[in-house]
Amino acid sequence: MIYVVPILIGLLYALLMSLIREPHRRRFNAIMVAGAGAAYLSGGGFGGWEFLFTVVATYVAYRGLESWTFIGIAWLMHTAWDVLHHLKGNPIVPFAHTSSLGCAICDPVIALWCLRGGPSLIDLVRGWFTRSRIAEQEPAVSSGTSESVTATAGHSRARCEKAR
Repeated sequence: MIYVVPILIGLLYALLMSLIREPHRRRFNAIMVAGAGAAYLSGGGFGGWEFLFTVVATYVAYRGLESWTFIGIAWLMHTAWDVLHHLKGNPIVPFAHTSSLGCAICDPVIALWCLRGGPSLIDLVRGWFTRSRIAEQEPAVSSGTSESVTATAGHSRARCEKAR
């Protein structure tokens, strides 16, 4: 459960962020990861290194205002910081001993979503359902008739050209 819930939280985060339209989604996520970079400032256990990490994370998050890649990198940096805190520092939530571990599991899920360009998961799911409906409505290719094979090949070619 300690491993599954953080993954679900990361997926829920990406799903909720999908409600925000681009380019606001990217900029909002840059702000979110900047805030995450400062999460350990109130007693993370690494002293001045906490400030140095926050400065670097803030710079990377700033670059994320215009780049999903930088936002993904910032989440991966935060993941590494979470692992260090789980092993040697103080947990992110003082009363939850494994909170840094949970964050270290959740953050890469968010990072992967960001490195993919922060796509709308809602639009992605909508596309799956639309494609399955189209597939159900297409006539089946009967064996032996060259007309239906030619029509299907032309239909597929048109789809390929449309995708380009």
